[in-house]
Formats: sequence, C-alpha cells, structure tokens
Amino acid sequence: MTAPAPREHPDDRSLALGASPAAIHSGLFPEDREAFLAAYDAALEKARSTLHLAPVHDVLEEWRRRAVLQSDPDAFRRAVRRAAELITGEPVPDDEPFEITRAHAGM
Repeated sequence: MTAPAPREHPDDRSLALGASPAAIHSGLFPEDREAFLAAYDAALEKARSTLHLAPVHDVLEEWRRRAVLQSDPDAFRRAVRRAAELITGEPVPDDEPFEITRAHAGM
C-alpha cells in the first residue's frame, strides 16, 4: 500500500479545485462576499449541530459556481440580464441598475 500524494494545502484535501472558502471568497464580486460568509457560517453551524459536512459542501459548491460565473464579469452580466428577461418575460431596460436586474434574476 502506498500513501496518498502529499497536498500543498492539506485542509482542502476533500474539495474540488477552486472550492476552498478562501478561493471562493476571492473569486466573488466584492458585494457578494458578505453574503457568502453568512451562508458559510450558517452551514458550519448546521454541520456542527448535525455532525454532517453536507451543508458545508453544498454551500461551497453553490458559491464556487457563482465565483466561476463571476470570473468573467461581462459574461456574468449578460447571463443575469438574460435570466431576468426569462423570469419577468420583459426586456431589461438599458438604464436599469445591475443590482435591480440581479434581484429580478434571483442571482
């Protein structure tokens, strides 16, 4: 039997590339970082009370996806705009603030 290869960051050994809390946090738009930390804290509390890590992994995966989407800000804005149009059934006004469009899109 051979030992597993050593990892650079042993505390991230069960996470996919880019799924560590630090990587996610740094990959998010600054205005989303507080919401990520709140969701992460809630998941840690739930994991602590249930003794299951699934809530933590679920939150990290959800927010990892957001960080990946936000890695290309223009593409993210287009996706948000398209989602808002699909949800509301109406075109997004050109002068609508992005945060309003995001709220309509639920993103």
